[in-house]
Amino acid sequence: MKEPIQLNQKTILVTGAAGFIGADLVLRLLRNVDNGTIIGVDNLNDYYDVNLKHYRLGLIEKAARDSASSWVFVKGSIADKRLIDGLFAEYKPSVVVNLAAQAGVRYSIDHPDAYIESNLIGFYQLLEACRHNPVEHLVYASSSSVYGGNRKVPFSVEDRVDSPVSLYAATKKSNELLAHAYSKLYNISSTGLRFFTVYGPAGRPDMFYYSATQKLVRGDTIQIFNYGNCQRDFTYIDDIVEGVFRVMRGAPEKATGGDGLPIPPYAVYNIGGGQPVNLLDFISTLQEELVCAGVLPQNYDFEAHRELVGMQPGDVPVTFADSSALERDYGFTPKIGVRQGLRAFAEWYRDYYQV
Repeated sequence: MKEPIQLNQKTILVTGAAGFIGADLVLRLLRNVDNGTIIGVDNLNDYYDVNLKHYRLGLIEKAARDSASSWVFVKGSIADKRLIDGLFAEYKPSVVVNLAAQAGVRYSIDHPDAYIESNLIGFYQLLEACRHNPVEHLVYASSSSVYGGNRKVPFSVEDRVDSPVSLYAATKKSNELLAHAYSKLYNISSTGLRFFTVYGPAGRPDMFYYSATQKLVRGDTIQIFNYGNCQRDFTYIDDIVEGVFRVMRGAPEKATGGDGLPIPPYAVYNIGGGQPVNLLDFISTLQEELVCAGVLPQNYDFEAHRELVGMQPGDVPVTFADSSALERDYGFTPKIGVRQGLRAFAEWYRDYYQV
């Protein structure tokens, strides 16, 4: 297992800081890093309700007042070379965590430009900045979507991932390839994290559990894809943040090969619970927790608000993480179960929307 380094007194750049994972990570850093500087970047786009992003930033501002570290927020796009170069020149971050990305599989089918700008050009700008302003560790978000239609389960980081079924997946695999090239050419320590279906309070409204809740509250019908024959390796936000936090403190070691050139200090890990849940079971648990939290009435007719439909373009029937490498190197495997996670989401939803 890697010997963890301290993040105290370091400058840490987190992109996508107003996003679901980014905001939760910043909150964790403000609690656990002493005398550091946390810089957050986010373009606050309107892919989903911007009020939710401002809500997360409000939580961060509150936490920053009681933190031993300082917090700086910058509104802007990671594809803006002048902005990124300026941030690196001014703050000289030691650790960079790239969580900024245009998310969503289905959205990528109709809006490819957004993915090229953020996920490719934006990531390239960060790599260039790390090249010219050496950092101790670059951590970046990849995705379980890189596995595409792989039939072998569980998904291992050793599997081939060259058959993406969406543009979103293709951009995430491209991130891994670009990071590997920069690690090899410029000896940049980089770690990619393949997240598996992240959920929880203050999450993304386009994610199924959140959008389904909103539809049920309105009395609309929810569509269940592939006639319910889907399995997802749902990973609660706290587990994701714990995994990212541990990985940040353990960069791949730099070494020189027999040819005198750097061996790429590069790694990729899955972060998933390793316990796929059937979509119909997940929905039943969500409904039960929404009733328990008072979001929906006891007598809600769920059957009347369900519609089984076919598979959608870009979707896959199953995701299933083999996170043994994460356990081996960082001593961590996600552990929070779906019922516990959905209960926390339902209670947050009730309070946030004042249901």
